[in-house]
Amino acid sequence: MNAEKPLNVLFLCTHNSARSILAEALLNHLGKGRFKAFSAGSSPRENQQPNPLALEALKHSGVSVEGLCSKSWDVFAKADAPNMDLVITVCDNAAGEVCPYWPGQPATAHWGYADPSEAAGSVADQRQAFLQTLHLIRKRLEIFINLPLASLQRQAIEKTARDLTHT
Repeated sequence: MNAEKPLNVLFLCTHNSARSILAEALLNHLGKGRFKAFSAGSSPRENQQPNPLALEALKHSGVSVEGLCSKSWDVFAKADAPNMDLVITVCDNAAGEVCPYWPGQPATAHWGYADPSEAAGSVADQRQAFLQTLHLIRKRLEIFINLPLASLQRQAIEKTARDLTHT
């Protein structure tokens, strides 16, 4: 990673409607130009949009939701797609799937989070689940973005990202 080019990070989840959307928006917010986050899903449903409670949690936390949309991971496997430096699965289902070939052969890691869209209870309970997931993602991303530059070099990035699995 150099000062001119941000580190491209792709967050993957099955439907690209909650956890990966939260991670994309949050890294773009916290990364201050050092990182460029994207998100996608292995099988987003037709016409799927980000979960409204995910968007609400982001707005509540002062994070922009502009431009967020659910999309297939196939978008990032195309020849004209931006090369990713790191691909992180944020749900166990996507972690177990066979991913497409990513141009540039990025480092990979898995940061599992419970699916807040499956939270039971009242709407207030569901909102709380999204805020809790956002908080957990934020804690890990704050560590990640504050790592020394050497930890984000191509050779070290995969180990660095995988070590954060246990954070």
